[in-house]
Amino acid sequence: MPDKEYMILVVNPGSTSTKISVFMDEKEIFSKNINHKIEELSRFNKASDQDIYRMGILVRELREQNIAVEKLDAVVGRGGLLRPIEGGTYTINEQMAADLKKGILGDHPSNCGGLIASTLSKALDCAAFIVDPVVVDELEPEARISGMPLITRKSIFHALNQKAVARDAAKQLGKTYFESSLIVVHLGGGITVGAHKNGRVIDVNNGLDGDGPFSPERSGAVPIGDLVKAAFSGEYTLPEMKKLIKGLGGMVAYLGTNDMREVEKRIKKGDEKAALIFNAMAYQVAKEIGAMAAVLSGKVDAIALTGGIAFSERFINRIKTRVDFIAPVLIFPGEQEMRALALGGLRVLKKEEKAKEYRF
Repeated sequence: MPDKEYMILVVNPGSTSTKISVFMDEKEIFSKNINHKIEELSRFNKASDQDIYRMGILVRELREQNIAVEKLDAVVGRGGLLRPIEGGTYTINEQMAADLKKGILGDHPSNCGGLIASTLSKALDCAAFIVDPVVVDELEPEARISGMPLITRKSIFHALNQKAVARDAAKQLGKTYFESSLIVVHLGGGITVGAHKNGRVIDVNNGLDGDGPFSPERSGAVPIGDLVKAAFSGEYTLPEMKKLIKGLGGMVAYLGTNDMREVEKRIKKGDEKAALIFNAMAYQVAKEIGAMAAVLSGKVDAIALTGGIAFSERFINRIKTRVDFIAPVLIFPGEQEMRALALGGLRVLKKEEKAKEYRF
């Protein structure tokens, strides 16, 4: 008798859309990006209050596609802003659902992923999981020290995509994730560089709050003295300063665009400023990779580059020429989020891993 195939629904809510995919084991059989009208979402006081509204739409979509939701073995939601936890696949329990609803570390549309999975699983009598949320925290004690007791370094990064790519990189090397030492770089609107050692991300820059390299729309770690002076100059409000760090920082601040394709077009037309900023961003990424190589004591099996910017051959080559002396450079363009969520649930269903419990 052939092994059972597992049917998994993946739910990934964004600010104005909800991505859904249905997998039969590792094969994606349906996907849809459901767009939501801003005026509809604005009716809710919090993003986490949109869960039932979004769920109703996605269930109708699945019914219209003749997908038998009653046959689902699991619903896997995008993990939201929970308390810091180690990586892995987690069963959605009552405490997790309560923390997502409350927004224990912040209100964000991704909180709806776990809430939708929880509600659907109860109605359909199937499993409900989240996988590697952005709050995955596996930092070594030394990595938490900032140099100022007032501030502790935090682990907030592209955990889902980084860990999925790390598994793929390890597989290419003929190893498991848990016996590999890797540097994984997520290149997107935010940039994070993680040191992965034996299945744990022992150091990583906080890509949310302006740590590490600058990116298409984030400032990165700017000179702190000058930042403090600007903050107290009276010329900027607190919200304006936050925008300069995230949203209006980095490449968009210098060039007026966060579109890497547009920047490359300007470079081809001879725009020297565009070339300088483009090269500087690659330079800072390479420098952060070098720092993570030191974290791993120089014992690096591979450097994996992923995210949307990894489609840019020009940008990738700027990084490779500076870091390929450390280890082989592997390229995984784009994001693997939906597949990573499905595979996280599938590993538990197939008993290759044990689901973790969210308890505090």
